[in-house]
Amino acid sequence: MWSGDQLDLDAYLARIGYREESGPDRELRPDLATLYAVHRAHTAAITFESLDVLLGRPVALDLWSVEEKLVHGRRGGYCYEQNSLLAAALERIGFEVSGRGARNRTRGDAPTAVTHAVLVVTVDGEPWLCDAGFGHQGPREPVPLGETGVEVRQGKWAYRVREEPDGILVLCLRREGAWRDLYAFSPQRYHPVDYVVLNHYSSGHPLSSFVGRLVVQRPGDEVRRALVGRELTLLHPDGRTVRRPVAEEELLDVLDREFGLRLSERDAAELVGIYSAED
Repeated sequence: MWSGDQLDLDAYLARIGYREESGPDRELRPDLATLYAVHRAHTAAITFESLDVLLGRPVALDLWSVEEKLVHGRRGGYCYEQNSLLAAALERIGFEVSGRGARNRTRGDAPTAVTHAVLVVTVDGEPWLCDAGFGHQGPREPVPLGETGVEVRQGKWAYRVREEPDGILVLCLRREGAWRDLYAFSPQRYHPVDYVVLNHYSSGHPLSSFVGRLVVQRPGDEVRRALVGRELTLLHPDGRTVRRPVAEEELLDVLDREFGLRLSERDAAELVGIYSAED
């Protein structure tokens, strides 16, 4: 399903620092400990970003292209790329992986289209939500789906999944003493080809939140970081939100320091040119 047999697993594990995260002697098994270790390592190492959309370049989702960009090129990617890569790795390890399509609920009460890709991984008969592609508010670790309404602590951050009619599941993040919806998804299974269709909208439609806008994000244990447009936001577990503008001359330094993202000379020059033109 996810072309896991074609993945260079050793290169992927080196890219995400799996051995540093889990220990050099940890065996790769399709068990819960491995799922946690791979998920945490992936979200720590590979930045959420949609720079190719801003640069006007196609976003390819075939495994070779995703691996070349995120693993060997050490770039980041957005949900379709991130979770396609994670799905291939988990499938290669031996996990049962299926896709879902989600509706973003962080943009107000108006219904939104299905534009977010998530994964459901089954371990010992129990389903787990895995998502390496929701940016700075997304989970660092798998979230259990077998029992809804239970608070799940991930360090200083708390998540829960609640159920709505028709089997709709909603991932929520606790902020400032209240639960806030992040996204909702149905039981319908999505396949890689479905993400190709969603990616077509997200990477090219004028109403897409990624078209014409810089979006770079990273979840962290202590601080969640987001650079959207020209504003850098630091989100803290206690609810504090610090915002500041990012000037053209510091853009590349912020991408490196805050997001661990270093671009080629060509990409950097093009990005700075677009960024400066927005003044």
